Amino acid sequence: MICSTLHVMGNYKSIIPRFLCQSQTLFAKHCFASIAICLFYWILPIISSAQFSLASPSFTALESLSKIYPDSAFHLLKTNLEQAIKKGDWRTEGNCHLQMGEILFHFGQYSPAFEQLLAAENIFRVQNAEVNLAKTLSALGKTYFYNQQPEASYKAFDESFSLFKKRNDIHGMALTLAEIGRLHEKMEQYDSAENYQRRALLLEAENEDPNTLAQIYENIGSIMEDQRRYDSAGWYYRLSDLLYEKTGNSIARIEVINNQGDILRKTGRVVESLDYTRRALQLSLLLQEKYQTNSAYRDLAKCFQLLNQYDSGYFYLELSRDLLTELYFGENSKQIAIMQVLSDTERKNTAIIRLTTERRLNITLAIASISVLLLLSLLAAVTISRQRLKIKNERAIREKAREVYQSQKDLMELEIRNKNLEETQLKKELETKTNALSSQLLHLIQKNDLLEGLKADLSDLLKEESRTPKKQLRQLLNKINLSFSQDQYWDAFRLVFDQVHQSFFEKLLLICPELSATELRMLSLLKMNLNSTEMATLLGITPDSLRVTRYRVKKKLQLDTGESLTSFIQAM
Repeated sequence: MICSTLHVMGNYKSIIPRFLCQSQTLFAKHCFASIAICLFYWILPIISSAQFSLASPSFTALESLSKIYPDSAFHLLKTNLEQAIKKGDWRTEGNCHLQMGEILFHFGQYSPAFEQLLAAENIFRVQNAEVNLAKTLSALGKTYFYNQQPEASYKAFDESFSLFKKRNDIHGMALTLAEIGRLHEKMEQYDSAENYQRRALLLEAENEDPNTLAQIYENIGSIMEDQRRYDSAGWYYRLSDLLYEKTGNSIARIEVINNQGDILRKTGRVVESLDYTRRALQLSLLLQEKYQTNSAYRDLAKCFQLLNQYDSGYFYLELSRDLLTELYFGENSKQIAIMQVLSDTERKNTAIIRLTTERRLNITLAIASISVLLLLSLLAAVTISRQRLKIKNERAIREKAREVYQSQKDLMELEIRNKNLEETQLKKELETKTNALSSQLLHLIQKNDLLEGLKADLSDLLKEESRTPKKQLRQLLNKINLSFSQDQYWDAFRLVFDQVHQSFFEKLLLICPELSATELRMLSLLKMNLNSTEMATLLGITPDSLRVTRYRVKKKLQLDTGESLTSFIQAM
């Protein structure tokens, strides 16, 4: 463990100096971002007064700001939207709705995102702005899909593609096909996903936009990776990496490098994978891309785990967890800020609606006041008459309801008393029958004990060599033996037993129809918790015969060796 820890610290000693050299660059980036936010707030009135348009360079900068500080960008977009509505600038108004919808979609606020995107769609449809409408439909397609509405998503993308095709916008067509391919990939329809991505690739090859081509190559690589076609996936990732490096798109390149490391790790080349993952980590730390940094930490932890360097793996896993917690709270803060803007907007809209409603209401009241004064007397008289009638009817209804309630209460009390009496009577009957059954069993036990004694005495007489008439004694012994097998008293016993333990014999015969009369009698005595001696006496058999009978019954009932016959019978 100590060696692994030194190895981790050694890795950091090689990384830290490079980051210290880049600290001035990072500080400059932070300063630039802060100055940009301040400038946006200071020049906002000037931009609004100069007929601010989303096609202008300022709005392009606002799009970039939304990726870093979405809450500030959202607030600025809301302010621009209000100015555009006042001045009737439908293009700015629609694009503000579009970008606000995309920001809300990014934070998973699908319901308010739908409101903004649908508002943009309505504006662009009315104004017949096909390019803006196509972009809005593409954003709606993604939102529909994440809201688990795939049919609506495909419909929106199809219309977006048709609009781009009508305008012969090759780039827009390629991006739309790529998005449809991504949806198919998320639905694990890999053949369709690859088909759409390759169609997008053919279209974008004419346009030759390196960033879009790199994105499509990355999408195809992701599909290949999902299908475990790792060689092909690695090849497309390398193409994407080269194009991103050519255009200087370092942020997008981080994920591609990470993906190449994943391919190497999944194919067993863990050491090579470590090199790619470390490159991705260095680049993400340099660009302050926390999500990609977190991903790199996780991948490093997996690599070290595969190399059996568990302390290093644990170290990077802890870094990933800490960064994930930081990201979680950061995202929450941004979402709270955006929701605060939405709340303020809703409050303003509510106030505007309320003021408008009050203004209209005042006008209406002024016009209707004279008519109201003329009708007041008549309305007062009618109202008083109706109120008196209403009070009278309510009193009658309450009285009727009270009578009905009392009647129902009396009936319920009577029914409860009857049920209590019935329950008491049933308990008495059950107790009487149980006592009778117990008395009958006691009588049978006493009778069989007597007969058993007589049988023993007669057997002793037969063994003696005397002049006793052995023939008569044998006849008497046979009669006693015959009395043991008579079933007359069992019929009375079964009648009372069935009343106490209803359907007992029927359930047993359903489980095993092959049970004999003697076995049924033995099981009924077992149900009454008699011991083996009492059961053998009542059945007229020896304890050994009783054990054999129990074994046969257990076998017929298909009970396991360790399962108790007594527990089985008592559970019925």
